[in-house]
This record gives sequence, C-alpha cells and structure tokens, in this order.
Amino acid sequence: MKIRLVGGVMLTAISVVLFGSCVSDKDSSGLEYMPDMYRSPAIEPYVDYGQIQGREDAELALQQSALTPPHGTIPYYGTNQEDVTLMLPWEILPNAVFAQTHGLKGFDFADPEEDTYENDAAAWTWNPLKLEIQANLEGEEVVRKNLTLANAKKLYAANCMHCHGEKGDGNGPMMASGAYSGVPNYKDKASLADGQLFYSIYYGKGMMGSHASQLNKKEIWSLVHYIRKFQDADYDKSAMESVTLKDGQKEVTKMVEVSAAPKVEVDPEADVDPEMEPTEEN
Repeated sequence: MKIRLVGGVMLTAISVVLFGSCVSDKDSSGLEYMPDMYRSPAIEPYVDYGQIQGREDAELALQQSALTPPHGTIPYYGTNQEDVTLMLPWEILPNAVFAQTHGLKGFDFADPEEDTYENDAAAWTWNPLKLEIQANLEGEEVVRKNLTLANAKKLYAANCMHCHGEKGDGNGPMMASGAYSGVPNYKDKASLADGQLFYSIYYGKGMMGSHASQLNKKEIWSLVHYIRKFQDADYDKSAMESVTLKDGQKEVTKMVEVSAAPKVEVDPEADVDPEMEPTEEN
C-alpha cells in the first residue's frame, strides 16, 4: 500500500515537472533551472571574440571588446600607419577649465592660462584623414562615391542630427522641442579651422559635451569632412574627379588627400647639440 502511494506521488511529481516545462512557443526551451550556469551572456568584456575554440573570425579579430583604455595607454588599431597615426593622442590639450565645465576625466590638460582652442586648434588648418573615393563603371558612365562621407553620414545621424539638424542648420528635434537653444548653423562657422571643429567634437564646446567616449579620432575627422560638405557643396568635388578608371578597369578605390599638414622647414644653420655632432671617430 505504501509502495503504491509513494509510487503514485513520484509519478504525479514527474508528470507535473514534465508537463510544466512544456510551452506553446516552439522556439522556447521551456522552464530552465539556473540557466546562467550553462548559458553565458552574448557579450562579455575582455573576451577576444576573434579567437573562439580555435576558430578565428578575421572581422572580429581587431575589434576592441572592452571600453575606454586606461589613461596613458594606446589601444591596438592594426598595422596601417596612417590609421595608427590618427589614433595617437592628439597633441592639442583641452583647456584646464574643461575638467569642471565639460566633465572631462582621464585627460591631460593645458596650463590654465593657455587658450588652446583659440590658439593651437585655430592654427590646425588641415584634416589628416584622407577621403576614400570609389569609382565604378556602370554601363558607359563612371559613377563615383565618397565612402568616407557615406560613413560619416551614419555617424552624424546617430550622434549629431538630434541637435544640429539633418541639414546642419541647427534645427534638430532637440531644438524644435525647446530642450536646447543656441545650436549654430554650420554655414555660419565656415571660418573655423579644422582643428577647432575637431576640438569641439572631441572635447566639447559650449553646451555640447565631449564625444571622446562615443567616437574615435578617425570618426571625428570624418565628421569634420562632413561638416565641410555642409558649408561647401563642392568641398569634395576635386577629390572625386581625381579618381579615374584606366582602360579595362571597372572599379577602383583610392584615398585622396584634401588638405595636407604644413611642412616643417629645417634650418641647416640651426644650433646643434654638441653631444649630437659627428666626430672623426664616428
């Protein structure tokens, strides 16, 4: 009698568990006991997803999986010299007051009496990022695309358009709602140097905070190009026209320089450190 009773209770319990784990959704795994013990989150910090169980994913191998690197360190950005140079710490430091006004943390600052925006950044009159121009033969017509601006357009839509507006006229949704005021029209800022535009996005300016944690330096320089396009519809015209197809080519992609950094002239008669002068023994 007891054996039947125990058996009946066990059978009932098993039936409840089995039927209780069944759900109408065919894609559901049903009820799970402590799923985190065997089902890890999709993304984990400091995990190299480019190398998993001996399989290498080339597209993920160079992607940064952690957040902002520790102050003073330089993250790995591949082996392309131009890309690495763009990612190096910018030589123009933010004004010291930005630590309080714009909440900059983990940055080195200029001396309090220095105005690096009006001086150093204003003297930076070039964009180190080359434009990536693609030319394709479609029928008998050569169609050119500015891939750098195409990517910058996506960045602008995600990070800038809500205040600066789709056309860069300062009439974004945040302005229309009355949440913010005083956002400038980019066409009124054509006299600003490229360095000042970069400075404003990277460190912040006025009511706008720093975007250093959302955008890397290459992305910011691409936005500087995009702003210039707002200011001058023919900004990239000469760069686009410089990319041509040779006989037999159907597609070509080139990196075109828009503005070059000024060359530093070396004075041959400048004083030389005596310790560095060559000797007869050398």
